Amino acid sequence: MTVERLNPEGLFVSPAFAQGTVAQGSRTVYVGGQNGIDADGVLAEGLGPQTERALRNVSAVLAAAGASPDDVVKMDIHLVAGTDANEGFAASQRVWTGAPTAITVVFVAGLGLPGALVEIDAIAVVD
Repeated sequence: MTVERLNPEGLFVSPAFAQGTVAQGSRTVYVGGQNGIDADGVLAEGLGPQTERALRNVSAVLAAAGASPDDVVKMDIHLVAGTDANEGFAASQRVWTGAPTAITVVFVAGLGLPGALVEIDAIAVVD
């Protein structure tokens, strides 16, 4: 599978994300929204630890499908309003090993899991 990262001239170039992606492969993996909850159902405390756990959960789903973070072509990140996106970004840099991909970050009033501050879903394309 190949993923072309798009950062057209005239647009901001970030080390954390690409402005767009083009993917070629034979299978698409859709990772449902992942929160900062572990296998025992324990929710991590704070945005940083929740972001780290959510990204580890995304990676686990990808691995189960034979994919890796480098195969991700799009991520959506939902943060509870009032949280500091920079704290989540710093946490993601500690655990996310994938190449920068297209992302959307939105602030929401709340998430389906009580106490959750972040939810991350992803789309990956693999051969």
